[in-house]
Amino acid sequence: MDEAKLHEFMGKLVTDMGGAAMTACIILGEELGLYRAMADNLPITPEELAHRTGCNARLIREWLSAHAAAGYMEHAEGQFIAIV
Repeated sequence: MDEAKLHEFMGKLVTDMGGAAMTACIILGEELGLYRAMADNLPITPEELAHRTGCNARLIREWLSAHAAAGYMEHAEGQFIAIV
């Protein structure tokens, strides 16, 4: 087995899976109005975003954290802000 090709394949697989997961997060954010609720581009806590949208704060924290991990948002002191 060619280990270099295996590592290349695994890297592509992980990248593609990450992209698919973020696509689902993006669709979810659009459907729930999360992006519209953040349109002022001000820092926001998960609790504030949950209040604005009527969503569960724990799930909003996960959604925001996924965006921060992917580099679409910044996270500091419990607040998130889109990188736009």
